[in-house]
Amino acid sequence: MSPHIDTSVTEIERAAFQLRRLWAKPRLLQRLREQCGEGGRPIQLSSLLVIHAIAGHGGGHGEVTVGAVADYLDIDPSTASRLVGHAIDAGFVSRSPSPVDARRAHLRLTESGDRVRTLTDDFRRRFIAQLVSDWTDDERRVFAGLLGRFAAAASNFPIDAAFDATACEDELEVARGCED
Repeated sequence: MSPHIDTSVTEIERAAFQLRRLWAKPRLLQRLREQCGEGGRPIQLSSLLVIHAIAGHGGGHGEVTVGAVADYLDIDPSTASRLVGHAIDAGFVSRSPSPVDARRAHLRLTESGDRVRTLTDDFRRRFIAQLVSDWTDDERRVFAGLLGRFAAAASNFPIDAAFDATACEDELEVARGCED
């Protein structure tokens, strides 16, 4: 660990990594798919992400484009286009010409997509409620505020500012010295 990094930062980093893994656990995804699948057909995680992105832009009632999905998911537009295509093929999203600009496609959730969104939102909230069920109201409130603040800071912080090549080179030299 770098000598200028507080140990609490390391603990936060480890916890953030664990949280990312929490949503990628195969058993959890399988349960989500079982509860939300259309006619026994599994739901792909990528479709859930697209549904969430469209819902995040006013529930799909405003002008939601592939570019807006790309921005929301922090992915490149070509990847977003492919993911949106899969969600359309699965019947969760509809695409129509934009009333504002005919060169763009307007995306909105279908009835099926909205049902999946509702079920997955409820599933995640129940899951989290179980995780914090033995916490006091005050602990949950404080944690929610701090986690929200952390998430907002992370989403608004330029990644280039966090990546200091000089510091990485210094740490590589230290690591190389440990190999000798």
